[in-house]
Amino acid sequence: VQLQASGGGLVQAGGSLSLSCAASGHTFSNYVMGWFRQAPGKEREFVAGTSKSGLNTNYADSVKGRFTISRDNTKNTVYLQMNSLKPEDTAVYYCAAGTSDFAYWGQGTLVTVSS
Repeated sequence: VQLQASGGGLVQAGGSLSLSCAASGHTFSNYVMGWFRQAPGKEREFVAGTSKSGLNTNYADSVKGRFTISRDNTKNTVYLQMNSLKPEDTAVYYCAAGTSDFAYWGQGTLVTVSS
């Protein structure tokens, strides 16, 4: 499956951004989807995940209550709505897809939060 993330940009602290990740090449609803991020000088970390149906989601503690992951299986797209952004949310954000693990990765989109 091919993944194309978009929606990153520069935003002030307290602002919002919405990321999208469009999938192609395989049946989208067969895959668990996730968002990860990697800040400069840090390891990549899990941000949020959603089940194949979208009914179940989970989040890193650092983003709970601020970020929302969702998916539209009719559009082969997963979203990440990010509210109340903080400078520490600055990172390259990646979407990923998989079944038993996240085997497929998009190219990443940069989110920069200014203080």
